[in-house]
Amino acid sequence: MVKHAIKMALAGVALLGSMGGTAAAGGCVAPKPASDLSGPEVQAIYDCIRDSMIKGYQKGGDEVAMAYTGWKAASKLPAAPGWHGERFLMTFVNDIGYATYTEFNDEDAKMPVGTVVAKESFKINKKLQVKRGPLFIMTKVGDAEAPDTGGWIYGGILPNGKKMKFKQSFCHDCHGNWDTQDSLGYPLEEVRVSN
Repeated sequence: MVKHAIKMALAGVALLGSMGGTAAAGGCVAPKPASDLSGPEVQAIYDCIRDSMIKGYQKGGDEVAMAYTGWKAASKLPAAPGWHGERFLMTFVNDIGYATYTEFNDEDAKMPVGTVVAKESFKINKKLQVKRGPLFIMTKVGDAEAPDTGGWIYGGILPNGKKMKFKQSFCHDCHGNWDTQDSLGYPLEEVRVSN
C-alpha cells in the first residue's frame, strides 16, 4: 500500500510542479540543498517566507486561506520534502478536528465532519531559491457528500490567491492509500506536535 502511495506521489510531481510552485518568495534563499537542511535551518527559511505565503494565499479572499492562520499547527516546523511535489509542508487543523488529528492514529482513524486541514508549502530549487507553493486543503464533509473520496473534499489555493483546479481523484488516488488513517498523510514523526 505504501509503495503504491509513493508511486502515485512521484507520478504527481510533474503536475504539482505546474500548480503555482514558481512564485518568488521575497528573496529567501536556502543555505544548502533541501535534503541537507537541519531543523533550525528549515525554521529560518519558513520564518523568511511565511508572511509572503500568507499574503499570497489571502489575495483571493478564500475562506480557508483567511482563517487557517488562527488554527493550531500540527507540526513543529515544516516537514521535510516528500509528498506534494517535494515541497516542505506546514500543517494546520481547525478546532473541530485538531484533537483527533493530533492523535496521529494510524489504525481506524475517523475525523469528525467539519474538520479542515490546511498545509502551507514551499520548495527549494536548484539555485537554492525558496519558492512558494500552494496551500493544500482537505475538508471532511462525510461519505454522503463525497462518497468517492472517503468523505473528503480536496482543494488548494495557489500562491497568487487563485483556486487550484484539479479532479478530486488526483488527490484521493494517493490519500486513499492511507485508509486506516482516514486518508490523512500525517506530518513526519519527528516534526509532529505532542497532544
